Amino acid sequence: MPSPTLGRMNEQAVVSRLAEAARGASRVVALTPRGRKDKALLSMADALVAATDEIVAANAEDVERGRAEGLRANLLDRLTLDADRVAAAADGLRQVAGLADPVGEVVRGSTTPTGLQVRQVRVPMGVVGMIYEARPNVTVDAAGLALKSGNAVILRGGSAAERTNAVLVQVMRDALEAEGLPADAVQLLEGDREVVKALMRARGEVDLLIPRGGAGLIQTVVTESTVPTIETGVGNCHVYVDAAADLEMAEAIVVNAKTHRTSVCNAAETLLVHRSVAAAALPRLLTALAARGVTIHGDPEIESVAQAADATFEPAIEDDWADEYLSLDLAVRVVADLDGALDHIRRYSSGHTDAIVTGDRAAARRFVDEVDAAAVMVNASTRFTDGGELGFGAEIGISTQKLHARGPMALQELTSTKWVIEGDGQVRD
Repeated sequence: MPSPTLGRMNEQAVVSRLAEAARGASRVVALTPRGRKDKALLSMADALVAATDEIVAANAEDVERGRAEGLRANLLDRLTLDADRVAAAADGLRQVAGLADPVGEVVRGSTTPTGLQVRQVRVPMGVVGMIYEARPNVTVDAAGLALKSGNAVILRGGSAAERTNAVLVQVMRDALEAEGLPADAVQLLEGDREVVKALMRARGEVDLLIPRGGAGLIQTVVTESTVPTIETGVGNCHVYVDAAADLEMAEAIVVNAKTHRTSVCNAAETLLVHRSVAAAALPRLLTALAARGVTIHGDPEIESVAQAADATFEPAIEDDWADEYLSLDLAVRVVADLDGALDHIRRYSSGHTDAIVTGDRAAARRFVDEVDAAAVMVNASTRFTDGGELGFGAEIGISTQKLHARGPMALQELTSTKWVIEGDGQVRD
């Protein structure tokens, strides 16, 4: 039986081999013209659609295994692919193909007093690692965005999607090869948790690591990785119904933000209502939410309204205000005023997306200025914090950090820059 040390060495060697192959592929795709990259993306999309039956069959095996192992309903939803979701993933690749190529974009430029021509230019990161949970759509999104931005990608999906990811990656690799591009631009890292740790220790071999999933996964990668990491965050998203809110609009936004799809990070988890409109707003909002099966977690003053609305009610505990439920549960609180809403959000928000519903422009401006989140919505559902909805095509994740990238991460966020300085013989005095 191999020693634990030998096992770790073998796992590091596996990652090193993948990273070396990815590095070679990244040098090719970094210099590939936009037309060839776009053609490859379209071929990948067509190949996914053509392989729909194979993909859905592999996914059914993963879903059945996940159900037997007690995978939570929200994770089963994220794991599941059907023909429509495969088609949507393929459409995401087509959208990426239609976007401008970030590689070579001049961010800024100038001429110095000495006559030097100075340009800051976007360049690929190189080798990007992705660690994520049971979300096979991320496999496709990450591969497409990496290719378009001139990078190679090493994908480590959760074991729950093992069969699905294997088929998806093979289909995309075959499409790349058919277009004359290196298949190793898209790679799948398989193995146990030790191989994931090896990926996190591959500093110098992997240029950037992006975790996407629950709080535990993200914190593990952020705290243990030696590879530079972009932190994607959990979504404890708030909707605040202000004193000047249109209640019909508020109802539509709250219901959509909470119930449109509960298993995603941009779903609303907390509803705050200004006290001056609570008597009119809460019965309407809670009735609409109850009709869609939402359980209300609230202070005692919410209970009687919830009961009248035939809503399931649970007394809120402290953890409820910070929870990312990812289910048909919503924390509800009446706040004294806008200041009360801002104080609550400062204390409990995860910095993902927070929304205000109001007809008062001054209140909207204060909310936008004072809420410290990656995305702030005014009179719109939190569900719009999404690369596709914002016109970026697919997204590789939503960053809640403040360094380099914040909010939905797409093509530009997968590039770095370099300075190009051209002269005609200048020397420094």
